Amino acid sequence: MARSAGPRKCPEFFTYTMACTVLAAANVAHSEPLTLSGGLTSRFSDNAARTSSNETSDTETRANLTVAHRTDPGECEARTAAELGYGVWHDDTFDPRNYVALDFDGDCEIARGLSWEVSDNLRDVSQNARASDTPENRTRKNVFKTGPVYSLMLGQLDQLTFSAKYQNTDYSEPEDPDSDRYIGSASWNHIFSQTLSGGLQFSTNRAELDTGAEIDTDVASVFFSKTWQATSLSGSIGVSEIESTFGGNTQTNDGVVWNFSLDREINPVTQAYVRGSRELTDQTSDFDVRFGEVVFNLRETSAVEVTAASAGFVRQFSDASTIDVGVFGNRQHYFRTDEVEEAVGFTVNYNRTISTLLSLQTRGRYRHRTFDSDDIDDDTYSADIGLIYELTQDLDISGRVGHTTRDSDSSAGEYQENWVSLALDYKFF
Repeated sequence: MARSAGPRKCPEFFTYTMACTVLAAANVAHSEPLTLSGGLTSRFSDNAARTSSNETSDTETRANLTVAHRTDPGECEARTAAELGYGVWHDDTFDPRNYVALDFDGDCEIARGLSWEVSDNLRDVSQNARASDTPENRTRKNVFKTGPVYSLMLGQLDQLTFSAKYQNTDYSEPEDPDSDRYIGSASWNHIFSQTLSGGLQFSTNRAELDTGAEIDTDVASVFFSKTWQATSLSGSIGVSEIESTFGGNTQTNDGVVWNFSLDREINPVTQAYVRGSRELTDQTSDFDVRFGEVVFNLRETSAVEVTAASAGFVRQFSDASTIDVGVFGNRQHYFRTDEVEEAVGFTVNYNRTISTLLSLQTRGRYRHRTFDSDDIDDDTYSADIGLIYELTQDLDISGRVGHTTRDSDSSAGEYQENWVSLALDYKFF
């Protein structure tokens, strides 16, 4: 990432994303070697379209490439992680499809106290939370953000920070709303002690959607950060006002907003966390990138109050096994239509090393969702188990078998699926 140019925006297309990933990593001084791995996966499903009737069996074969890179500390720093894939369905249940996920964060110091930041996040997200999760119900969301940040020290204990960012959100499907967003913020931070700091922050942003809607949001909040020997806690609380204008009609809403993050090392083998946030925003923000369980209703192009929380722990056992347990919940309230969508659930992952070459992986998940506008509740249960065998130092073979059931008040949303997969993964370097 040269100081004069900076990383370029990564488009959502497969080949351009790959080029952007390599370009961003190569342009940063003091870089470490890339980590590159590839694989081939075949997955058979007895209900590929996830329908309630007339189930169709099919097999998808997918080629994958994974790139990871993090620079050494220096004048410019960056982190890149990308997963690229191409899948083909043998019986043409769905068209061949590119799969792309990208996370890039970088910054360069331009002058003392002044830096330029760039980030790009690319995800496949659901278009309609009420429908089954299939390739036809997915769209690609790309959130690109860039701008300067200036920090000024006022003595030893106080710091002022100003930032101005431009954010562009693009969905791959033309019916989904894209936006240009302009964000400005100013904050004051005071160090009260070696373990406690806090201050005030003011931010404003203006989102212009390609539907013609304009959404303006202002936030004033107090924030803090506190650390103990085995615990760290940070968060903020404040007030926000959001004004949305569409078709000559203006709607204004306000409310209390907050976020928090708690991490604790319970003992040397157990770590726990709690996260949460409430914001007034819209569907083209990056909230669903930061909280992956949130699924926006893309039929709405209005202001939304979104709340998300998660908690969990990870524990390692003496027999070389680990367990990861998490719970989550989220709520979206769309102001224009007064629709409310909610979801709660939990995940359990258990991994165990059976021998030096063989390991076991099991996963379980449950999610309950409610859609008050349609008076629909649904429950989704899924579980799978797999074995990974190390053929060589760089080559692994794995097999998995799994099952998913979705029960719903809407018969069209119900389905059952059994599946099995076989994969080869190779680490190039």
